[in-house]
Formats: sequence, structure tokens, C-alpha cells
Amino acid sequence: MKNKYIPEKVWQNNAQTGGTWASINRPIAGATHDKVLPIGSHPLQLYSMGTPNGQKVTILLEELLALGVEEAEYDAHLIQIGQGDQFSSGFVTVNPNSKIPALVDCSTEPAINVFESGAILLYLAEKHALFIPKNSAERVQVLNWLFWLQGAAPYLGGGFGHFYAYAPEKFEYPINRFTMEIKRQLDLLDKQLSTNTFIAGNEYSIADIAIWPWYGNLVLGKLYDAAEFLDVQSYSNLQRWAKQIASRTAVQRGRIVNRTWGDAWEMLAERHQASEITDILNLTPKK
Repeated sequence: MKNKYIPEKVWQNNAQTGGTWASINRPIAGATHDKVLPIGSHPLQLYSMGTPNGQKVTILLEELLALGVEEAEYDAHLIQIGQGDQFSSGFVTVNPNSKIPALVDCSTEPAINVFESGAILLYLAEKHALFIPKNSAERVQVLNWLFWLQGAAPYLGGGFGHFYAYAPEKFEYPINRFTMEIKRQLDLLDKQLSTNTFIAGNEYSIADIAIWPWYGNLVLGKLYDAAEFLDVQSYSNLQRWAKQIASRTAVQRGRIVNRTWGDAWEMLAERHQASEITDILNLTPKK
């Protein structure tokens, strides 16, 4: 039996916690090294990685471009979070919180820095008056679910995902605790979708774009290899919605941007023109 852990009176960062992300964990904010961020030729400069949080923004940008919004053209620069790119002086200037994604809108003078994925979605939706309702009551519903996601996803990622998939050892208490919460969240979404085509009603919105990369990928078996463990097939309404969103061309395009793992047809480390995504997707195996 291992020695029982007793917290110190005052916590000290004197031991590695282990796990996948241990090398970049630290108890202070700010830059660790000097590095200027690259700047492309398009109005929007995105600094990100193709995690669920990163996918939110690239999916919305591809949805905007699909509707002919030329101002949504963007350069997507890869930020290797496992290597600490998010702690460069250039990135910290855009996002002092050192988390991806971060966006710079160069179409304004001065340029506007936007960070936190939910804030970026809301900024772009309002800027182009798309994927967010004009009707006040409907708009509030979209915002309700957008902010729900911002609060709920850490339980899925940093909670369940960490202890189930990334922690150096598997412990019953944290896995049970966070599994209970994720099952509750899945049931909540399933019930919401039993009477609505999309998350916030009958119109596709930034609420769907925010939630799908986390919960859509999860129930489609593309997150944490936990589909069987969570019995995701039992959430029939959520399954219907997840597949419906996944079938959208812009979603298929956006989900591969800044992605550096997986099959060849789903990896595009950086995006600087639309044809780059098309070329990668053309590698998809024919059924």
C-alpha cells in the first residue's frame, strides 16, 4: 500500500506530477522565451492547434467562408502546446493566459487581439452577423449554451480526459467522479436535442460549433478512446446531432486545420489558403 498523501501546509512546486502534459505545467504566468509570431497575408491571423478548442474557431471560419464572407479569410499558424509555444513572448502578447486558440484581427486599426475560444466565436459571429440570432430571445438561448460549454468542457477535458487518458496512474475516485459528471452532461445534451434540431433551437449556431468538437467527437468515438466506457450509443439524440454536424463540409474542413496527428487526410499543420484543405481532404480513402 502506498503512503497516504498529506498536503503540505503551504504548497510547493517541488515535484513533477507526471502525465502527458507535466513538462509544461507551472504555477506562474508570462513568457518563458522571446519569439515573434508569424504574420500571414489574410485579415485574420489564428494561432492555434487542432484540439477541440482549436477546432471551434477553424470550423466557424470555414462556415463563414462557405457563405462567401471574404473577410473571414485566415492564416492558421500552428502552436505546439506540448513544446511550450504558447509561452513565447509573441503569443503571450496576444493571449496573456497562454492558451490556444488566439486570434488577431488585422482588418482594424489597431489590430484586435481576441482570446478564449468562446470569445472568438462570439466576436466573429457578431462581426459578420451570422450563426447568432438577431431575435433577442433566440440569441439568449445560443449564449446560454455557448457559456454552458465554456464551463462544462473543463470537466470533460481537464477532469475526465486527464484522469482517464493522461494521468500517470488510474485512480478510481477521480475517474468515477468525473465520469458521473460527463454522463450527466451527455444526458443533458441528449434531452435538449430530443426536442430541438440543434443545441439552442432549430437553427445551426455558434452553440453547435462550440459544443460539437468536444461532445460530438466524444460520442462519435474520436475523443479519449472512451466511447464504450461511457456507453455513448445510448444517447440517440446526441448521436443524431453529432453525425448531422459532422456531415457539414465546413466542419470536415475546419476539424483538420492545425492538426498534427491521425491519418494523412485529417492533418494540416498550417493553413494559408483554402486549396490546402481541399488537397488534404482529397486524400480521404474512397469507400
